[in-house]
Amino acid sequence: MIDVVNRSVRAIPNWVLYVAGAVPVIWLYVLGFQNALGADPVDAIERNLGLWALWLLIAGLCITPLQRLTPLRLIKLRRPIGVVAFFYVLVHFLTWLVLDVQIPSQIVADIIKRPYVTVGMAALLLLLPLAVTSNNWSIRKMGARWRTVHKLVYPAVLLAGLHMVMQAKGFQLEPLVYLAAIAFLVAMRWMPLSSFRQAFVKR
Repeated sequence: MIDVVNRSVRAIPNWVLYVAGAVPVIWLYVLGFQNALGADPVDAIERNLGLWALWLLIAGLCITPLQRLTPLRLIKLRRPIGVVAFFYVLVHFLTWLVLDVQIPSQIVADIIKRPYVTVGMAALLLLLPLAVTSNNWSIRKMGARWRTVHKLVYPAVLLAGLHMVMQAKGFQLEPLVYLAAIAFLVAMRWMPLSSFRQAFVKR
């Protein structure tokens, strides 16, 4: 069964993953224009795009532990997942920028005065060089520096999780669960393989 999954993953063209990743964004906007997202469709689109972005970022963090703990070979999915995740982050930001705030002076004020906006903007800026260099040409040109740059994903995803927690109204468990999962996955990145096996495989 594992071999079938691994072969299926290798056989999927990347363009299929990119197209599939764009479908929820298009569907959200279709629902918004049809007034099917409640009284505040812009807010609903923003929240859903942010949630999808966080899911995808977490999925990207899961690939390395799965590679180390199981026979699954999903490394091919890491780049498409990362690129699609950045796409969601970018559309989330542009929705806030163009459809929500709209006033340029207010945009700058929000980034400076609202901590959750500041944190979200920092996450976006950290993800930007990763998205720009997620191609074979950059890997060849940058050499070992490419891996160093792409380690920015860890603080970026932590900031994305913190952004979700900070913008939640009142006490909400879901954002805290996401942040805890992200912190755990980031910590696993530096755990020795022996610790992985002791913590999970032998149980």
